[in-house]
Amino acid sequence: MQVWREALGRGVSAQWGRVGRLRRALVVLAAAACTAAALLYWRQQLDQRDHRPLHSLYSSSVEPQWSWICHNDRCERYLASETATLQSLPTCNMLCASTQLWPQPTGPVSLATAAVPVRADRFSLHVTATPSRDVSHALTEAFSLMQADMRTLERSAGGDVRRADIEPPRDVLVRVAVNGSGDVRMRLDTDESYKINLRPTGNSLTVDITAHSFCGARHGFETLSQLVWLDPYAGSLLILEAATVVDAPRFSFRGLLLDTARNFFPVGEILRTIDAMAACKLNTFHWHVSDSQSFPLRLNSAPQLAQHGAYGPGAVYTPDDVRGIVHHARLRGIRVLIEVDAPAHVGRAWSWGPTAGLGHLAHCVEAEPWSAYCGEPPCGQLNPRNPHVYTLLERVYAEIIELTGVDDLFHLGGDEVSERCWSQHFNDTDPMELWFEFTQRAMHALERANGGRAPELTLLWSSRLTRSPYLERLDSKKFGIQVWGSSRWPESRAVLDAGFRSVLSHVDAWYLDCGFGSWRDSSDGHCGPYRSWQQVYEHRPWTEEVPAVLPEQQAWRVEGGAACQWTEQLGPGGLDARVWPRAAALAERLWADRGEGAAADVYVRLDSQRQRLLARGVRAAPLWPRWCSHNPLACL
Repeated sequence: MQVWREALGRGVSAQWGRVGRLRRALVVLAAAACTAAALLYWRQQLDQRDHRPLHSLYSSSVEPQWSWICHNDRCERYLASETATLQSLPTCNMLCASTQLWPQPTGPVSLATAAVPVRADRFSLHVTATPSRDVSHALTEAFSLMQADMRTLERSAGGDVRRADIEPPRDVLVRVAVNGSGDVRMRLDTDESYKINLRPTGNSLTVDITAHSFCGARHGFETLSQLVWLDPYAGSLLILEAATVVDAPRFSFRGLLLDTARNFFPVGEILRTIDAMAACKLNTFHWHVSDSQSFPLRLNSAPQLAQHGAYGPGAVYTPDDVRGIVHHARLRGIRVLIEVDAPAHVGRAWSWGPTAGLGHLAHCVEAEPWSAYCGEPPCGQLNPRNPHVYTLLERVYAEIIELTGVDDLFHLGGDEVSERCWSQHFNDTDPMELWFEFTQRAMHALERANGGRAPELTLLWSSRLTRSPYLERLDSKKFGIQVWGSSRWPESRAVLDAGFRSVLSHVDAWYLDCGFGSWRDSSDGHCGPYRSWQQVYEHRPWTEEVPAVLPEQQAWRVEGGAACQWTEQLGPGGLDARVWPRAAALAERLWADRGEGAAADVYVRLDSQRQRLLARGVRAAPLWPRWCSHNPLACL
């Protein structure tokens, strides 16, 4: 028995030895499998991080790979392991040679080259002077919006990458004085100038913003926000320790047109567009709300227009929607200019006249072949001889003025009338005379809608009506012209030579829908190549030589300009990348109008501005490959 037990023990020991070796082999295999899985996961995370927003690249426990050092007014990239200084690209850009402000200020600027940490909740507001309670309330709301943008930056930091040497955040007291207009609205005569003085006071910072209007002070908030940035390596906000900025715009009208008739855009996309406009100090949202394709604006004064003209119940802007958009824009220093185009560019929205006992409100609605009656389908234009048309227009105009609060500026539309259409229905009168007559009667309807007085400036699109001999018959004291034709067309220049106040939207520079081919099988009439941001930026038509004319007309009366985003080939989801950052290039051209073109400094600053837009939720298109951002000036 003892021998058997010893033999059995030796057998068991041998068996357990084999089991132990097997177990060790399994452990080794399991470890190898885990290592391989970890490597695959790590590589997948690297791939995913390549497609994450730039500010999120450092939101993990992975040590930073790069450091940027300012050499010869340029941020140069180094491996973090090869330099004793660990500095992020945003911080290097802010502290190196460029101002990083967009649009570039027009007055003196002095910026410190040192930064201190701050937090959004450590900013406080003190209004030291205000001309009205409305201005005071608007300043408080606009300040809260600036703080909200800072909180968004803070939330994007995430992660646990922190510099050990970061100081405690400073308190920032923002003191604002508005000495001027008590009206919070953007007006034609609004003084948008402002001054900023940022300085350290003990262990805190004090910012003094002075302006002559709420809109000017709001621009001051915008510039102040651009002196604050997220340092992804520190995981906190930084602000320049000191700064002075004196600033005012070159042009008073700085606009962006959005067409919501060809394709409908949800209210959220409009609000985000206005946010981006405010970040670039544009001041006019030109809302081309209706056209022959649809009439999505539901008006209490004429509900039939949307009932017969909207694409459907989900593609309608209600009066409350408009009020919300107007309020959103006003707090950002932006007016909402709603255009209901007439007498052409109308469609089924105006087809209900006969059933309502009003006769034909429009002719040639969806006439075929469309190419004989209009530039794109469907066709249609108002009946200039039906008095009910002008009664309806008066009601529409009055409600638009009430909804927007804009009564010093109005847009009547007024382009691309088909002479053939009116000739078929009124063969006793020259169609051009009918067009001139319609414009005069529409203007009278606008005056009645506006309390018996004409707006200070009423805009018309450039057209055959703004050529000789009809141009000379228009009252230049009432009408201004939005010039959409090519800057090289003689008729575009004729408007300026005639002394009309003008808003420039030249198709060869500032039409953002160009360059995507024709959507019409039977036509190649769509505008030509894509307008790059450089082309937008470098367009300065007002620098051309002004001809010798009468003494009182020796200067062209250019109020400013607007980029136009027509939407035949654009829908929800694609708006941001189509418009931005090209509209930002227009914004600096109209604000600062710097003499040089797209110099190296412009590329770097616009790239930084794009990052600000991304941080605010605007999906702006990239200027170039990210490598060019990581290596400033290397791609020029």
